[in-house]
Amino acid sequence: MMRQFLSSLRLDAQLADPLYRQIYLRIKDAIAQGSLLAGSRLPSVRGLASDLGVARATVESAYGQLIAEGFLQSRGQAGTYVSPQLQNLPVRAALTTEVLPAVAANPLHPSGATQPFQLGLPALDAFPRALWQRIVGRQLRTAPLAAMAHPSTQGLPELRAAIVNYLQLSRGINCRPEQVFICAGYQALLDFVIGTLLKTGDEVWLEDPGYPVTLPLFRAAGMQPVAVPVDEQGMNIAVGVAAARRARMAVLTPTHQSPLGVSLSLARRMALLEWAQQQGAWILEDDYDSEVRYHGRPLPPLKSLDRQGRVLYAGTFSKTLFPALRMAYLVVPLEQVDAFGRSSRLRGCGCPPLMQASVADFIHQGHFYRHLKRMRPLYRQRREWLAQALARQLGEYLTVSSQAGGIQLLARLTAKGLDRRIAQEAWQRGLSIQALSDWHIASAAGDGLLMGFANFTQQSEAERAVARLAELFDATN
Repeated sequence: MMRQFLSSLRLDAQLADPLYRQIYLRIKDAIAQGSLLAGSRLPSVRGLASDLGVARATVESAYGQLIAEGFLQSRGQAGTYVSPQLQNLPVRAALTTEVLPAVAANPLHPSGATQPFQLGLPALDAFPRALWQRIVGRQLRTAPLAAMAHPSTQGLPELRAAIVNYLQLSRGINCRPEQVFICAGYQALLDFVIGTLLKTGDEVWLEDPGYPVTLPLFRAAGMQPVAVPVDEQGMNIAVGVAAARRARMAVLTPTHQSPLGVSLSLARRMALLEWAQQQGAWILEDDYDSEVRYHGRPLPPLKSLDRQGRVLYAGTFSKTLFPALRMAYLVVPLEQVDAFGRSSRLRGCGCPPLMQASVADFIHQGHFYRHLKRMRPLYRQRREWLAQALARQLGEYLTVSSQAGGIQLLARLTAKGLDRRIAQEAWQRGLSIQALSDWHIASAAGDGLLMGFANFTQQSEAERAVARLAELFDATN
């Protein structure tokens, strides 16, 4: 059975789920289906990571989550086993109800087409593919022989230099290339930070509600997440201090909070920096979509106010270029360069040098800035199409929240307790909507639906998608 399970274990980088969660769900489902029996020995972390072609930390995170939930049991050097306690339990009935929650479901149709309302996806039709192909092709033709050797574990120097110039011009962040580390996506970046700065049992502030991937990652790594509520001024720092003053890190999206879209007020920014300085704690600023702003210049990042070296700045090209790049970057305080350098040599970069060099050229040649400039009015228009369609067809059921930027929209429901049900039924009908309730940790931020709009290329497309959604509301009333 173990051999059969391993042969069927396939990962897909195109899924909304991070790789560690795909492994977690496949093993959990195999236990539910009876493919993995109680007492079965699983492959070693090193062995499974090698078979799947992923980092050891990815498998460790999946195993750690399953151990924490009681499905697996670690026996030290003897290995990892399916918990014997599952022998006499109705495992199949208990597990299959949660194999694919809405947030984790496959965001693509079998044809490969994106689903309406899909979150986290920029306007793929507006990306300059022909230009990108020329840049990549030029890299393939002209790259020196040395480019075929082992790349820098920190990331290509030319890309790090390009990011430094971009951050100085557009985000007001002064840093050096040696402070920049390239990572294979946000999940790899989080794992990099955790492995370098934190230890098992550390308390970490997380936004509530917040990005659903962050909480299980920290739990799987052995941290103690502390849910800090978000209101109209962003993360409530006073509540965080009262709940866990000695936390080692705060992880937040201060410029454009995900999912509520608010900005962290200046007073709270200063309070957060003061707390970090007093406690010797770290702040991980996730600036995931600050450039996607409809009116005026993007808000200054928290990192630009940091004078004590307590803020780590995380950015990504997934929202500005395209997610398949799997490329993020981390700017660390100058005093932490050596520590992160040692950690990077153990983990490796994970981003193909060809893609890094191509992104560097894309930035150096000015295409990145021009692309961002074109996208802002485009996203403003496409958001308006969706907002108008929602108001016309579903105005009695929901209200669209105002926002100054981003590529997703939050619609608040007038009735309570419906968002999860509607989101689940929408997924089953090919509508990639997420429930705000699924982004909660402890507090309740109200019911709502999160919808992406960047890939509605015409107003009629938004109207048709909302009409399909309206059928679900009609069915519940």
